[in-house]
Amino acid sequence: MFPLILLYVILTIIRPQDYVAGLDTVPILPAVLGLAFLAWLPSREKTFEAPQFIILPCFLLILMVSQVSNGWTGGALDELAHFGPVVIAFFILGACCTTQRRVRVSMGILVACAAVLALHGVEQARTGMGWTGIPIGEGNRIQYVGIFNDPNDLGLLFAATFPMAVFLGRRGATARWFWLACALLLLYGTYLTNSRGALLAVLVVAGCYIWYRKGVVVAGVLGVAGLVALKLLSSRMDELDAGEESAAGRVDAWYAGLEMFRDSPLLGVGPGNFTEYNELTAHNSFVLVLAETGFLGFILWLAFVGYGFWMMLTILRHPHTASNEPGREAEWAMERQLALTLLLSLCGLFAAAFFLSRSYMVVLYLITAVVAGHYVGARQRWPELPAFRFSRDGWRWVPAAFAGVAGLFVLVAVLLRTQ
Repeated sequence: MFPLILLYVILTIIRPQDYVAGLDTVPILPAVLGLAFLAWLPSREKTFEAPQFIILPCFLLILMVSQVSNGWTGGALDELAHFGPVVIAFFILGACCTTQRRVRVSMGILVACAAVLALHGVEQARTGMGWTGIPIGEGNRIQYVGIFNDPNDLGLLFAATFPMAVFLGRRGATARWFWLACALLLLYGTYLTNSRGALLAVLVVAGCYIWYRKGVVVAGVLGVAGLVALKLLSSRMDELDAGEESAAGRVDAWYAGLEMFRDSPLLGVGPGNFTEYNELTAHNSFVLVLAETGFLGFILWLAFVGYGFWMMLTILRHPHTASNEPGREAEWAMERQLALTLLLSLCGLFAAAFFLSRSYMVVLYLITAVVAGHYVGARQRWPELPAFRFSRDGWRWVPAAFAGVAGLFVLVAVLLRTQ
């Protein structure tokens, strides 16, 4: 089961089926996922201990009902076909990542795949054409095939996997210099995407790490310095202003999304229907979910995202009682390092997603599956860690969703006034 889902991850990211002659006629991705699912069904490793395993199928149901409520009955089956495989992949990878070794292996696969895409971008930047046959994009921004055809999507992947590469390259680790080289390659790849959201996401990752290690004051000072450096390095960062044409278009799209929510507050306008009401997509994963699935979908998606952060913070803040067993202490230290790495990856992932419409992107759910699986495994090894139950904790996300919606309205109102 684990090798099969890792193969699925590799095919999802590197995507040889999109450019290797002959592979495009074979449904290789569904076949691999189907085999992994068949291996998962009788497996004793199946787990439903994390709330995300309950929330995600409920979110899929909301996607289907939203389509029906907006007059397209066949849309329910369409959503099942499109988002159903994402749910299956989440369940399988989450069930597999309950040991520290498998979490590290999964991180390694994600980093290695991202590094391949970064190498493709380096070749594009050098020659104007990548080995996939895809030329460099407008503004000399690198791009890939399939779901990574947008430079912003590449940047999101690089920002999310960068903390993993740094962790794998820690002192004393196997193949340390290889992983550190991958980290540098991912940074360079992010620069080549010239994605403002991705560059800010990398800055957020660095800022969160410094905040954790040195405190908020040092993180704030270095964050300001980092913004200045980014504006010098990137031509597009120099245009980071609410009145700039691209930024203004994003703010207008956010406003349009909030108007869609006002018109259809419960179930939204339906997944994929945002551009039916606005020329541009939302350019914000949170606004997109709110507009397309309404308040019900927003609560579930916010809970799905929030639990991942909550779980990793719980491990980092847990008042562990030291034991006299050196091996046990080393295991707990690794638990915390993994939690910190995954927390930073979540910070990079959703910092970038705040400026992109990637609410349903499979990579987002693959990374969060590793997070959920890690916490389930950590509780098996450390039973004193608290259990999360959506049936018990779910009410917390209702006021959080109200606050999130209010925050988006305030943010958009302020940005519109500065245009």
